[in-house]
Amino acid sequence: MRILVAGAAGFIGSHLCDRLLAEGHEVLAADNYITGAPHNVAHLESHPRFCLIRHDVTEPFSVDGPLDTIFNLASPASPKDYLEHPIETLRTGAEGSRHLLDLACSRRARYLLASTSECYGDPQEHPQKETYWGHVNPVGPRSCYDEAKRFAEAITMAYHRQHGLSTHIARIFNTYGPRMQLDDGRIVPNFVRQALRGEPLTVYGDGSQTRSFCYVDDLVEGLLLLSRSQEHMPVNLGNPEEMTVLEFARLIRDLAGSSSEIRFEPLPEDDPQRRRPDITKARRLLGWEPRVGLEEGLRRTIEWFARRLAGA
Repeated sequence: MRILVAGAAGFIGSHLCDRLLAEGHEVLAADNYITGAPHNVAHLESHPRFCLIRHDVTEPFSVDGPLDTIFNLASPASPKDYLEHPIETLRTGAEGSRHLLDLACSRRARYLLASTSECYGDPQEHPQKETYWGHVNPVGPRSCYDEAKRFAEAITMAYHRQHGLSTHIARIFNTYGPRMQLDDGRIVPNFVRQALRGEPLTVYGDGSQTRSFCYVDDLVEGLLLLSRSQEHMPVNLGNPEEMTVLEFARLIRDLAGSSSEIRFEPLPEDDPQRRRPDITKARRLLGWEPRVGLEEGLRRTIEWFARRLAGA
């Protein structure tokens, strides 16, 4: 197939490109490099079935020839990035989604939106099912990302209903693995970088808030299965195994062989207290669930970060 990946130089997007090329597809990769990194796809630049296009999806977009599938992964995804680029984040969710959906309509291509568990906000339901409408502060500092994705879901469903477009929505929970930014600001890069450098591990609040972590290879498998399914409503993709942030900090410290102390800082505004996906729907419809264990995934991630830090 001929497939467009928007946000291809990002963490998840670059792994998706790897997988699509390994399956024999032709990949058109688009990124504006606001948060994506050229080195994430540098190893693909000479591949005969890979074409990299520097483009901002908030501007009108067209490609020559047919398209079978469009994966929309174009958006800042870490709090550090979307708080630094709030307007760009909102425009990507709105104008970027519309441009890619128009392109999908013109080619009658399948379209997959990489949405987020942030649509649930600071949830009052636990674990979170796809039927839960969320508990989001629409004017808080995180709203630029939360509401951008909620709008992206709404316009995706509007195109499905009005134009009969084959659309799919993945609500992605915390994902980790190689190629995350060193200064990403999210839990895994923060803890791994600090542990490898012997710096204090920064835990916000008292560390009792919970998260669930899915390895990137498992997440990519879920995206592919969903994009080839007949399901048009949102589907959670994440790891249902839950642990506290403090437990996670200690685990990374142990796996990194670090003696770093743990330092507690005030909890950021609107930071979710509990986050865990109900993946019953993904199991039933896609036959999908995470396969890579947390310790194995973290070892791979720590090894990659250690090489990056040594190179830096």
